[in-house]
Amino acid sequence: MSKLDLPADDFAEKAVRRRRAAEAARRDRIFNPRRRVIGLDVDALNQQVEQKKLQQGAEKQRDKAYDDLRNHHDEILLQRDTEDKEKRASLQAGLVQYWATRQRVEDSRDADLKCGQKGALNLTLPEDQLGPASMQMFQGEGSGEEQMRREQMKQTERDLRAQMDDNERKHMREMHRETLASRELANQDLRWIEQAALEEQCRKAARMALDNYNQALAADQAAELKEQQRREEQDDLAEMWHILTSDMMTECVDSAAGGGTPRVLPDRWKGLSAEQLRGVLRERDEQRLDGERRREADKLQEAMWDFQLLKLSREAEEEVSRAAELRRERRVRTDQYNVQLAREQQAHQEYLNKKLYTNKPSKDYFHQFNSSTR
Repeated sequence: MSKLDLPADDFAEKAVRRRRAAEAARRDRIFNPRRRVIGLDVDALNQQVEQKKLQQGAEKQRDKAYDDLRNHHDEILLQRDTEDKEKRASLQAGLVQYWATRQRVEDSRDADLKCGQKGALNLTLPEDQLGPASMQMFQGEGSGEEQMRREQMKQTERDLRAQMDDNERKHMREMHRETLASRELANQDLRWIEQAALEEQCRKAARMALDNYNQALAADQAAELKEQQRREEQDDLAEMWHILTSDMMTECVDSAAGGGTPRVLPDRWKGLSAEQLRGVLRERDEQRLDGERRREADKLQEAMWDFQLLKLSREAEEEVSRAAELRRERRVRTDQYNVQLAREQQAHQEYLNKKLYTNKPSKDYFHQFNSSTR
């Protein structure tokens, strides 16, 4: 018998994941233009058919398991009933044998008082020669002995039948309790089987949703890869066309003089002019000044941060000092209160010992009780 102890958090988390997977699958179906344009989703319909077949097969297996378990319990109950009947018959036969061998009427203690029984006293002397102590039977005593014996046998039979009925009722109650316990165990097994089947269905649905998501993700990645390859091919073609039509390949000299800022031709360049050199130096000085200003601003910012940290540390130290002072004052007040309480308890104890409980009883006070019969 299996037992599943699953916490509530796992079920809630599984339910959340299941709803998220269903929402993702629904979003994939709705926002997919291919499925929206074509119409029916044949793959989804086939998948639903397969799921229905799997569910029907699982239900058939579950019903078969229930039938097998029910037949097994019926066979166990029948076997127990047969064993109980055999035990009762064996006990009854043993009881009858015990009565026949150990509780015979001839072996009873009053067998000599019963007329006609084995072991009865045979009176060989006449009655006028026997004294009062030798009398065994009085007048009118043995008139209803046979009827009394039959009544006693009937009463004994009724008592035995009542005991058997009581034992039978106890046995039936015990069997009923065992049947109820077996049914409860069977119901627990069925509930556990159903729970396991539901969990397996949830796991299958989660796996199917994950497979669908992975397939959609793989398709998107494949489409993105194709698009990236197409762009790279276009960029390569554009770069090749630019190289083929560039001034380096065509050796165009007139292009350096037009089209905006003139470019330097290596075969005609004579170095920087004075204006260009001054511009380079001026830009270098501006960059140096900007760097110094940034460093000054960083130093000022670091100084402000250091001042703020120092301020916070001082405030923390003051707060710790105040807390320590409060704890010390609280301990002093507690100690004073404890000293006062100890004095009051000591004074109360002295009052009890010296003033209230002064007249203690002596031994004579206790010895005066139970000293007489009254």
